[in-house]
Amino acid sequence: MTNHLTHNSDPPGSHPDGLVEDADISSSSDDYALRFAGSVGEWLLGMQTRVTLDLLRGLPHGASVLDVGGGHAQIAPPLIDAGYAVTVVGSDSSCGARLKPLTDRGRCRFDVGSLRALPYPDRSFDAVVCFRLLPHSVSWTGLVAELCRVARRSVVLDYPSTRSVNVLSEQLFSLKKGFEQNTRPFLLFTPREIRSAFSEFGFTLRAARPQFLLPTVVHRMVKSPALSRVAEAPGRLLGLTRWFGSPVIVRADRN
Repeated sequence: MTNHLTHNSDPPGSHPDGLVEDADISSSSDDYALRFAGSVGEWLLGMQTRVTLDLLRGLPHGASVLDVGGGHAQIAPPLIDAGYAVTVVGSDSSCGARLKPLTDRGRCRFDVGSLRALPYPDRSFDAVVCFRLLPHSVSWTGLVAELCRVARRSVVLDYPSTRSVNVLSEQLFSLKKGFEQNTRPFLLFTPREIRSAFSEFGFTLRAARPQFLLPTVVHRMVKSPALSRVAEAPGRLLGLTRWFGSPVIVRADRN
């Protein structure tokens, strides 16, 4: 696959608010990838991968999947390995750096385009996925609208929930930044907000999978997948993670 499609990112004034959807530049960097380095990072991403592949089950082999803002290369490789035809779109050419081993071998396509006006016709892809972008979006409902517009069947995305310890995020931000260094403020969402946004654009929420009861920064600080699994086990057994876990990965289907 080639990387032939280029579409300028949002220039100032191209939207009434003049804002650019480019948070993926940060999440596509090597610096950001350090958050998921080591065995704990592999464990965290392993959970994300398992849930995502499970939610996409039912798509035919070779189905087309668009990964919006996926220059972090967290989900594109397992999607490719699962047999999907993957395209990643980023807001800047720099967002393709971590995907280069895949794009150079023709295993994945990378496009540069405006994330507020994706450079694809309606219903271009069987499914659309979007990770690490919604909580940093400059217009999150507009982003959801674009994800839905280009999805033929399903949209899968993740979001940090207000029904979790994230409600203390402002109070704990200094601690989190002190450990992660490059953390940024982020939006929180209620399940109702997510469901309503999808409904507005003709999609119905079919599944929601909260991932962890404890904040992911705690797991990174502990640095032990074994201890993290033990710490998370009671919440899963008691059903607490299902109600109060975060981030939540959801799948919505076109009506």
